[in-house]
Amino acid sequence: MPHLSLEFVSSEWLALNEKFPSETHQFVRGFFQNNASILSEYFYQVMLSNPEASKFLSNEDVQQRLGNSMQRWLSGLFGSSDQDSVFKLIAEQRKIGEVHARIDIPLHLVLRGARCLKNQFTALIDDGLLSDKQRVLAIHLASDTIDLAMEVMGQAYSLSHDRNSRAEEAYRLFAITQNIANEKDQQRAAVLHWENQLMFGQAVGKKCSELPRIQTSEFGLWFRHKGAHAFEGSVEATAILDAMDAIDHTLLPLFGAGGHDLEGQAKRVSLLHDLRDNVRSILFHLDSLFEQSNELESGRDVLTRLLNRKFMPVVLTRQIDQARKQDTCFGVVALDIDHFKQVNDTYGHQAGDVVLQQLALILLNNSRSGDYLFRMGGEEFLLVAVDINKEQVQRLVEKLRVSVERELFRLPEENTLRVTISAGVSCFDGHPDYQRLIRKADDALYQAKSRGRNRVVVA
Repeated sequence: MPHLSLEFVSSEWLALNEKFPSETHQFVRGFFQNNASILSEYFYQVMLSNPEASKFLSNEDVQQRLGNSMQRWLSGLFGSSDQDSVFKLIAEQRKIGEVHARIDIPLHLVLRGARCLKNQFTALIDDGLLSDKQRVLAIHLASDTIDLAMEVMGQAYSLSHDRNSRAEEAYRLFAITQNIANEKDQQRAAVLHWENQLMFGQAVGKKCSELPRIQTSEFGLWFRHKGAHAFEGSVEATAILDAMDAIDHTLLPLFGAGGHDLEGQAKRVSLLHDLRDNVRSILFHLDSLFEQSNELESGRDVLTRLLNRKFMPVVLTRQIDQARKQDTCFGVVALDIDHFKQVNDTYGHQAGDVVLQQLALILLNNSRSGDYLFRMGGEEFLLVAVDINKEQVQRLVEKLRVSVERELFRLPEENTLRVTISAGVSCFDGHPDYQRLIRKADDALYQAKSRGRNRVVVA
């Protein structure tokens, strides 16, 4: 479903404007400009009373930013009369619709908000400001204009939402199938590595609180942030999540509770058997999930084999949703190779490709399996670090920076090179729009470069 043409929509908007006399336009435009803050305040008061809407508006920063945006929207909605200004107004409505789709605000909530605004406008002018005829004209102009704006927003919303849904499904399938045999072996090994760590901890007498939790292990991070999404809705995925929950919250707290007598030892042996049964269940269901997979569309960068930017919106949208539901944090890191143009100019583009490939390996080897690494294009990369706070992500990225700085990059014709990276970090703060996170990370990256490069700046 393509956009209705700009010319078609603008002709409707101009035709709507021509239906009303200039004094009606002047009154409505002035009223909305003078009362934008009152209407905006009423709008958010009504929306926050709705439990479904309040989750999108609960963050104080969101309310402040959206309140200012709402006032600008109201002030500008009735100020377009010629075709150029109407074109700009239509583009703005489309952009708003795309943002609503990106942060997944249900369309019916947007329409509810529009209805509230129209009702409040009617109530505010019902005090003798106009004659009955003038009042009817003003209400019709305001209502019809808001309805047309909602129509343009709604179509942009639908188009964007459809694209997001297709990308979501493509990513779900992609996540199942990439390097399937290698992924299966790697995750099985991660489960067994965690089990060995736990058994060693038991053998040396570690306290219950010191024993490693499977949900925060390499396997746990991978499955909760990638595997569970890839296999969403399957019985096996639910079984793995249940087994991990039972291990961390039921079995591990019982270790160390028994004494050292025969009865205590018997309880410990019984717990170890229960633990082994849960681990076997995880491995069995994991094998079953991988066996169900088929080869599907690729979403990796051809040169580096990192994710390309195709699935970045899906990943960030899901991370925001998960962070909001679980009250957790994650980080977005914009990475850039310093003076990369000089590498290409001095050694050639083939050498530049080799540097990009080696850097991708360093990033992979020094990040966690639950994290996401994207090549954004050129020498630009993006890291999404899951389940992590600001201090932790700063340490992680500093580790990446040092690892790159220490690496000797080997180029064609036996040349070698030292390379550094700059990085900008932003952390999730409750705002539902992932584009804001990316902009903050990009701004921090710009600061890192302007301060001399080869450094990490946290927004």
